[in-house]
Amino acid sequence: MPERADKQPSAGNDALTAGCLLLLVLVADAAAGFLVLLLLSVRGLGRMDACAGQPPGCAPPTDWAPLLCFGALALAVGVTGVLLLRLGPRFIGAVQLVLCIVLAGHALRSWP
Repeated sequence: MPERADKQPSAGNDALTAGCLLLLVLVADAAAGFLVLLLLSVRGLGRMDACAGQPPGCAPPTDWAPLLCFGALALAVGVTGVLLLRLGPRFIGAVQLVLCIVLAGHALRSWP
């Protein structure tokens, strides 16, 4: 039996799709954030003995890793937000862009 071409999806189906999309995006962002946290933690452990054998006033070398990690995470979240604004539910895209702005601000605060 052929389906009608002008049949509109129900409102409940749209809400379910938007909810699943939001959950998928949040899980992906949480996984990327965990990866950044893990990378920065491991780098921090490696820098604990950066001045070993040096005079007590030595300053550790400049670390660009936090800026690069948070900047890359902000870029990924921003691109996802723009794509969601263009293709999907606008609310989820707007939330992603706000999160992108927060991450970009955190990246700029970690400027060496």
